[in-house]
Amino acid sequence: MKDESQSLEPRVTATPAALEFLDEIRADHPDILFHQSGGCCDGSSPMCYPASEYRVGETDVKLGEIGGVPFYISGSQFDVWKHTQLIIDVVPGRGGMFSLDNGRERRFLTRSRLFAGGEACPLPGR
Repeated sequence: MKDESQSLEPRVTATPAALEFLDEIRADHPDILFHQSGGCCDGSSPMCYPASEYRVGETDVKLGEIGGVPFYISGSQFDVWKHTQLIIDVVPGRGGMFSLDNGRERRFLTRSRLFAGGEACPLPGR
């Protein structure tokens, strides 16, 4: 696993609404993690799992933490999104089937913005 959490500009951030929703989920599940979905149906949905029930892969990249919760993305997806900052927000709706936000009538959503010139750190070994 590669750790990209030490960039000058954070690679992942969260809105106040997302942090509040995250606190609600952590009241029920204190030890969790995020993994950015790459599936066809939930491509813009970060999935939230109990940390003990999700195995972080060797090629997954840790982008950072939001609200003290680690946030990962697959290496292949990171290669596509490495020039963007992910902004985790919350919207009305149902979360992914296995995600802890499912059934709460709100779900996490990933928004993004391109890094401006020189904002993102060079990627070691890439």
